[in-house]
Amino acid sequence: MANSPRRDTPDPPPRAEAGGELPTAVHTAVTPGTAILRLETIGPREGGVLDGAWWPRSRRIHSELPGLISALARHIGPITRVGLDATAWDGLPTRLVVDGQVVRIDSYPVGDDTILVTRSEHDLFSLLVIPPDADAEAAKAAIAQAVRQDNVADAQQILIDTGAGQQGSV
Repeated sequence: MANSPRRDTPDPPPRAEAGGELPTAVHTAVTPGTAILRLETIGPREGGVLDGAWWPRSRRIHSELPGLISALARHIGPITRVGLDATAWDGLPTRLVVDGQVVRIDSYPVGDDTILVTRSEHDLFSLLVIPPDADAEAAKAAIAQAVRQDNVADAQQILIDTGAGQQGSV
């Protein structure tokens, strides 16, 4: 990851269907289609550290990803790439145009529990992906754990610990 600083205090997020929410939003009603973000600089990032979580409504990437990209772009700036596990999504394209900007979609074997989002050329954000059919309480617990500043668990372990991954994979 480049040493580009992240914004310590993002603008208050608009309530959107893919909702870019602040971590305090995890205490409110969390539903599929929610993205909860922790957008603060936390120093050197070690493996397993997540920047937030996303709970898509379905595996249909064409209907799910544009809302997430729009919400993220409002907080961290233009998104240039997204890395996903192609086996976890229906019809993964190589690029999408979102809000007039081309976003490259890369297939990585990151697992169906993670999405990698790139801002600029080198600023990488990693989000936990909650399975669409996860139980609401388990999803809320997984999101809360993912955005904790002291979290060191990786995405897969969070889903196991909270039971959010037991209903199926993304």
